[in-house]
Amino acid sequence: MNSFQVPTQGHLKSLPVYQPGRPIEEVARELGIPFGEIIKLASNENPLGPSTKALEAIQKAAKQAHLYPDGNAFYLKQRMAERLNVSRESIIFSNGSNELIEWIGHLLLDEHSNIVVSQYCFAIYPIVAAMFGARSKVVPAVDYGHDLKAMAEAVDDQTKAVFVANPNNPTGTLASTQEVMDFLDRIPDNVLIVMDEAYYEFLAQPTDLLPLVRERSKPNLFLMRTFSKIHGLAGLRVGYGVGHSEFIQVMEKVRQPFNVNALAQAGALAALEDDNHVSQTREINQQGIEFFQKQFEAKGLEYVPSFANFVLVKVGEGKRVFEALQKQGVITRPMAGYQLPEWIRISIGTTAENKRCMEALSKALDGEGAS
Repeated sequence: MNSFQVPTQGHLKSLPVYQPGRPIEEVARELGIPFGEIIKLASNENPLGPSTKALEAIQKAAKQAHLYPDGNAFYLKQRMAERLNVSRESIIFSNGSNELIEWIGHLLLDEHSNIVVSQYCFAIYPIVAAMFGARSKVVPAVDYGHDLKAMAEAVDDQTKAVFVANPNNPTGTLASTQEVMDFLDRIPDNVLIVMDEAYYEFLAQPTDLLPLVRERSKPNLFLMRTFSKIHGLAGLRVGYGVGHSEFIQVMEKVRQPFNVNALAQAGALAALEDDNHVSQTREINQQGIEFFQKQFEAKGLEYVPSFANFVLVKVGEGKRVFEALQKQGVITRPMAGYQLPEWIRISIGTTAENKRCMEALSKALDGEGAS
């Protein structure tokens, strides 16, 4: 058999492949466990599922699936602009937040540039930088969270962007409003500040950076948010960015036509009108966070206090415990890929799922469920 001989970019040889949380179908096939007996607490998904309003809108939109979607997401963009009190020209919609990160690469990065990130940052930031031949300057974490002062000091003449997830994934840590504002003041105007706010809606008192966009007082600030988490629409892949209109206009040049499909637009638009679903999600998430953290304390397990919809917990041999949980029908996320081999990340589920996960974790830590 002949080998593939078309040359590809040399810098891609060392580029890792991102490994998401394992899907239920895959684990069911591999371990022979019935699909309905597996719970997935691996990918920070909403345990309540989508809003019923969103489901109804998706079903209605499916009848027009033979038509191309609105390439500019006009109604979704208009409604979001009203909700956020910003101009429509300040918003761009994407196929998940990951697409926004890739667009930043297209616009800013090459082999002569770098980005600044924190240790334990979302894996996609350095992966996208590497896709474009750029270097990632990784600043050591403090208590598993961002050292924003050190990150600002790491910016140099080749830095094109600084990425900060607040709350952070995968650690769940939160930088205070004062820390964030001091950080913003320290970043030069010619460096893009990317604030990843995927878990923003889970916060009781979040740092609101939208006034800086409205007032155009920080033109190099770019906010990323998503419908995947609080709205429970991860399967539809709807993200959006908010920033200076001139930057958004340039982003539009690298956005593919019809990047947000019609069902996704319909579901997201309807989800915006279901504040009750958001409130219920926030409530069950807080209950789950408190449940797991109390259980970890009772068992003497180290964990990182979380402000998101997951908890990072130290279990010893992370891979072994992850596999032992899987064999009991509980999918979590091993953290070796984040340089945390002794830890797993557990997404918050329903009350019943959380309880089952802790029971399975207790068995895994005792050496049961591993055979």
